Amino acid sequence: MKIYHNPRCSKSRQTLQLINDAKKEVEIIEYLKTPPTFKELKSIIKMLGISPEQLLRKNEAVFKEQYKGKSFSDDEWINIMVAYPKLIERPIVIEGDKAVLGRPPENVLNLI
Repeated sequence: MKIYHNPRCSKSRQTLQLINDAKKEVEIIEYLKTPPTFKELKSIIKMLGISPEQLLRKNEAVFKEQYKGKSFSDDEWINIMVAYPKLIERPIVIEGDKAVLGRPPENVLNLI
């Protein structure tokens, strides 16, 4: 199991706690320090079954200042998130070929 984690985010911490409580082995990826590559993020989005735009944190200042109201292709949105990992919604938990967004944290129970 992998978690794309931000230790400063309460939802991310709660999701990680649920994984730990279930005694699951987990690889913690602090995605702000080690952002996913374009290929990794594209694969994650496919596993989540959403569009890249649905994974954006639209309340972040960088989104509001540079991207709000603009239209981009899926690949362009992915490139933007790779360039600005703060725009990636979190946490993302992956188990095998399945992924969930830990919002709410209880979503991770579908993978445990």
